[in-house]
Amino acid sequence: FKKFKFKKVNNTNNTAINIIKSSNTKYGMVISEKQKNGKGQYGRKWISLKGNLFVSLFYNIDEINLSLKQLTKKNCIIVKKLISKFYKKKIIFKEPNDLLINNKKVCGILQETVTKEKHKYLVVGIGINIIKNPSIKNYPTTNLRELVGKKIDYKIIASLIRSMFEKNFLKYYK
Repeated sequence: FKKFKFKKVNNTNNTAINIIKSSNTKYGMVISEKQKNGKGQYGRKWISLKGNLFVSLFYNIDEINLSLKQLTKKNCIIVKKLISKFYKKKIIFKEPNDLLINNKKVCGILQETVTKEKHKYLVVGIGINIIKNPSIKNYPTTNLRELVGKKIDYKIIASLIRSMFEKNFLKYYK
């Protein structure tokens, strides 16, 4: 996965889509320290607080032998495994794309497909509340720092997520 690192983007998914459309990169990872307009499921906004993880991985899915629903589940499992490296207790997957700890959202995953010249790509946007969490009415949230009692650098999590996706990525191909 080629790494594309930014200080600030509108949102990592749109940046990944622009990279797909304007280059020949088939697999990549977009990471940014800040997002101005993070995207959530169903057109909702993802509140992006500095110090948290904002990353989008993208890859060509033409030769992947899994449905989008299967890929969604696999991608959520990868992120859940990543978070479990820091938080050892129960992590719940809430469909379609949230990870919860103690019934509070700690992570959101937004998948989008894009087509370029008859080739289909999957963009997997991942937002993890690492050091701060937004206050959302009627939707409790949490962060890893609060849960584990120590600061975790988003760069460490970004490196782990990249290696975990690369490792699992090869298993998906026909």
